[in-house]
Amino acid sequence: MRIPLNIVTARRISQIFFVLLTLWLCAVATLGATFWRLSGWQVNFILQLDPLTALGTLLATRTWYAQLLWAIPVIALTAFLGRVFCGFACPLGALNQAVGWLARRVTAKIPGARAAALRARLADNRHSPWQAAKYYVLAFLLASACFGSLQTGLLDPLPLLFRSLNMTVAPVVDAGFQALFLKPRHYASAWLLFTVFAAILGLNFLRPRFFCRYVCPLGALFGLLNRFAPWRMGKRDDAAHGECGNCTLCDTYCEGACSPSGALVASECLMCMNCLDACPKERMTFAGRASAGGEEHLPEPTRRGFLFAALTGALSAPLWTIGGLAETGKNPLLIRPPGSLDEARFLSRCLRCGQCMRVCPTNVIQPALTEAGLEGLWTPVLNYRLGTSGCQVQCVACGNVCPTAAIRPLTLDEKLGQGKFAAKGPVRLGTAFFDRSRCLPWAFERPCLVCQELCPVSPKAIYTRTIFEPIRFGQADFVAAQGSRLSLAGLPRPTVNLGSGDYYLRPAGLSAMASPEAGLRRINAAIWAEQGQTLTLDAAPDAKQGWKLSPGSVVEVVVRLQKPYVDAARCIGCGVCEHECPIAGLRGVRVSFENESRSGPGRMLI
Repeated sequence: MRIPLNIVTARRISQIFFVLLTLWLCAVATLGATFWRLSGWQVNFILQLDPLTALGTLLATRTWYAQLLWAIPVIALTAFLGRVFCGFACPLGALNQAVGWLARRVTAKIPGARAAALRARLADNRHSPWQAAKYYVLAFLLASACFGSLQTGLLDPLPLLFRSLNMTVAPVVDAGFQALFLKPRHYASAWLLFTVFAAILGLNFLRPRFFCRYVCPLGALFGLLNRFAPWRMGKRDDAAHGECGNCTLCDTYCEGACSPSGALVASECLMCMNCLDACPKERMTFAGRASAGGEEHLPEPTRRGFLFAALTGALSAPLWTIGGLAETGKNPLLIRPPGSLDEARFLSRCLRCGQCMRVCPTNVIQPALTEAGLEGLWTPVLNYRLGTSGCQVQCVACGNVCPTAAIRPLTLDEKLGQGKFAAKGPVRLGTAFFDRSRCLPWAFERPCLVCQELCPVSPKAIYTRTIFEPIRFGQADFVAAQGSRLSLAGLPRPTVNLGSGDYYLRPAGLSAMASPEAGLRRINAAIWAEQGQTLTLDAAPDAKQGWKLSPGSVVEVVVRLQKPYVDAARCIGCGVCEHECPIAGLRGVRVSFENESRSGPGRMLI
């Protein structure tokens, strides 16, 4: 079968299409009804093509998800035609190839360096035994998945690319267009994700398609599927095109380092088709027969190496959970998005693709670092200190965009506990707790009602109890009175605004003889002068209410404090109170995972 030489152009067009499609799907993964937003777009289409995702989740959960059925055509195509997905469709592979091309162009621009660049390119593209490393990576990840620990998303190129784009590239684009229609997003570990992504692309300056050749577990899976492919690249065995001149141009331009000029390593052929274009005698072809130069199927992986990698993966599965699943040592900040499965099942499904983080309208879904232990690296957790608010009670976007149902899709009725879900109650993410050493009314005697006012639950989960307490250095000597205006002496200038509406004046000791609210007069204004202090009250002192003033009698300033409490039976852990708390550092109210709906052992006795 003779392939026209413009197949290389077709391959490049296909790569550009899939890269642009990936960028577009990341861009539209925002909420809204306009054509360029989430509504109407299959934002997980590229992820659904991934056979490694399908196989990993199948091994970890013993379930094949309907959305991942798109992986079956990719498997069939690879088993019949070879690694066409790597050469024509993989967006990360296309980016790696583009960066490698750029690296060679930079070198070729140096005067007199073209011949040296070609020699260096030939050396870079020679087959290396280290290309077997990715098969060991694959064995490790699949063996770990067999024991319920799904870690394929860490190195699988498609989730890796989506994670990198969603949390490093997309926020930069959002910031550039925020004046138009987008809100800038921030992710706590974006620096680490960017470092990994930049390293993957930067390694192409060391070897072309470095990640694809040495690390990519999806490429290793395709290499195994390619072993028995009836159609493959190779040399012609007819004499009509003349003898091969051993010019090694096919090796020079080979992206997969599969040695097309000699014994072809078939599993490493990325179907870049460069050898077809480079061969001056058209000796290279794509046909349903073995290469005339001979073939090898795998890049020297040993049985001992496979067994060691698989055994290591199996034994490491329990170690991934250290610090993550132990209920007694569980991180209290480990709060998953609404609809998340229990922790064990969640970690057996989550790809770390970042789709839920991108779609979250308030940007509170963040990639985990240490909150969920090593096994939960880059999985989604809720960080209420970041973003624009807490988890919105009317939002169910994250579950509807998750490709593997690690966050199951919820209806609004189920999330709110309405309709047929009324008996079950709302979905709870955790419970808010007040830190009385940091809460303004509790620790500093400063009035604050932010958390109670913004609590979205009805009836509110946060309620208050009002008390009146004397402020420090708040006593003074009475001098004279003119209606509601009192002249005092000896009152230090306070650090708060006494006329804010929460400060009152009363005779000292009156509360001990009567009720706590006896004789209170609200302070409307306060004036300090060299001669003394003047306080304007909301009403004139009344002797019937305990005001028996004479020059020299003592009065005191008290503050009305509405101290907040949490009704744990009503709190859903949405985190609005934590986000809006005016304490800039460690919040005075914080949400912990206790009482979450997804985990029985995490519930409190209410």
